[in-house]
Amino acid sequence: MFIKNRNNLVFLIKNNISGAIMQINVLIVDDSEMARNFHSYILKSEGFETISAVDGADALEKLYQMDKIDMVVTDINMPVMDGYTLVEHIREDEQFEDIPIVIVSTEDEAKDKQRGFDAGANVYIVKPTEPEELIENIRLLLG
Repeated sequence: MFIKNRNNLVFLIKNNISGAIMQINVLIVDDSEMARNFHSYILKSEGFETISAVDGADALEKLYQMDKIDMVVTDINMPVMDGYTLVEHIREDEQFEDIPIVIVSTEDEAKDKQRGFDAGANVYIVKPTEPEELIENIRLLLG
């Protein structure tokens, strides 16, 4: 494994319980392929693994299929199941209720942010996404 910079090494050491390098899996949920690819690129460049989903329903399916999802980064406005509903479903399930959730959306009004927090999101970021803001919030949530 190639460690790009000292911060990644410190992050891996702090989050390493067993002595092996710990892989952090982030589920990225957005109906825009460009947004999914952009967020995936940002996270992969910092050493995270990413899994993509095209909407909330696809994300729930992947949560139940995967062995380990450590965090969810989701958009709000998506077909089939929106981000608010996804967050509510995640928080209702005991096995996923503690997964950190970051909403990344173009919705910038206070009522939208409040709805996201009420649903159970930990962080709400307004698009366009600044890579540093996304990474900083993810690192804070993962401790």
